[in-house]
Amino acid sequence: MSGERLVDGVLLDIDDTLVDTRAAFRTAIGEVLRAYAGDVDEATVDAALSAWRADVNGHYRAYTRGEVDHRTQRMARANELHAAFGGPVLDDAAYEEWDARFDAAFRGGWTAHVDAVAGLTALLDAGVVVGALTNAAIGYQTDKLVRAGLDGHLEVLVGVDTLGVGKPDPRVFVEACRRLGTDPARTAYVGDELDVDARAAVAAGLVGVWLDRPGPRRVDVPDEDVAAARAAGVHVITSLSDLPGLLRL
Repeated sequence: MSGERLVDGVLLDIDDTLVDTRAAFRTAIGEVLRAYAGDVDEATVDAALSAWRADVNGHYRAYTRGEVDHRTQRMARANELHAAFGGPVLDDAAYEEWDARFDAAFRGGWTAHVDAVAGLTALLDAGVVVGALTNAAIGYQTDKLVRAGLDGHLEVLVGVDTLGVGKPDPRVFVEACRRLGTDPARTAYVGDELDVDARAAVAAGLVGVWLDRPGPRRVDVPDEDVAAARAAGVHVITSLSDLPGLLRL
């Protein structure tokens, strides 16, 4: 029947879905550029942020595939950032100092998106079970939820350290559903990346939802890719407040 709710459970990404990680990265990148490259203007910080988030050489995705560890990928990206925007080559010792500065600024910038608490509350009030599936380590992401004031609303069920791989591997979606206690076909996955979140969720048998917030995307997404995703069953929303209506809750 048309009024029947579509799901029994909802899994959510964390970064740039629940937590404004983009803003936190901007704070951290501004901090290290000013420390290592001198007086940089805001346009340079914005350009550096875009480059960091795009990660064109795929270091973070290599980490989520289990090919390198977290330190290796972040050190490579730090040196690429310096090469492009100013700063010395970081050896192991210098990187440790860089990372301490970067991580302190990054953690200090963790805040929830304005629609996060209300969105999660609406899901819980509707009687669906809710959890998080993330491409970062569980402990790190749990700290992030605590800092952002979201720890009372959901638990990190699966991280990249659970199975040693992350999204888009279908196994992590299936494992997250198992821990949530729901059938994948009756579980929505909501994330800010069209490919590794929404399309990968559909491929794993879940209801894939792309959260396409207004503002700059992590990477360019051509209109034809969005159309193809919709044709493959992906739903598109612009705010977490759209979820209850979409899922008929």
